[in-house]
Amino acid sequence: MNITNQITPEVGDPELVARAKAGELDAFEALTNRYEQRVYSLALRMLRQEQDAEDVTQQTFLSALENLKGFRGDASFATWLLRIATHAALKVIRKRKGLDTVSLEAATEETEGYDTIPHPEYIADWRQSPEELVNKNETRRLLDDALAKLDEKHRLVFLLRDVEGLSVKQAAEALGLSEANTKVRLLRARLQLRETLTLTLGDPDRRVERTPHDH
Repeated sequence: MNITNQITPEVGDPELVARAKAGELDAFEALTNRYEQRVYSLALRMLRQEQDAEDVTQQTFLSALENLKGFRGDASFATWLLRIATHAALKVIRKRKGLDTVSLEAATEETEGYDTIPHPEYIADWRQSPEELVNKNETRRLLDDALAKLDEKHRLVFLLRDVEGLSVKQAAEALGLSEANTKVRLLRARLQLRETLTLTLGDPDRRVERTPHDH
């Protein structure tokens, strides 16, 4: 029987990784097919340029193949792959800014504090949070538009944590940030997204505006 025919959708990532480590290229190709679109979507959201996203996607799988022997399985293969993609995308971002060695944290701003979290200017009642809306097709375009308006430092954290499902620790490691800073940026992103999406999805009749005393 042909090896390729043995690789069905039911074959799990751990088995495919083990077979790929043993030199079975068909197994790695199956992993590539399984995650290529997800990696590309992340890269496109991070970089917002199709050619750059395609380059990062290609580089991600090349790097994964080259470093597969070092994959220990401490995290899932998908998480490991997304971290490689994040590093590759960050290199593009730093190159755009002329920052080859400076960390993303240093390149954006000084360490943020919880006391600087902005109070939303517009709050309306809605049932679902931005992170819950991310998987709903009818609101995906609205969310993508709202994400595009976020500062880069906030958008990247939200993408990794709430869109791709990485833990705060994993997102922090991928972005080269402290966990505390990552949590602050995630909170800022969620607040800004909630405010932006509220204008479209919220119930205007239940709008709550700030009063002069809400400082």
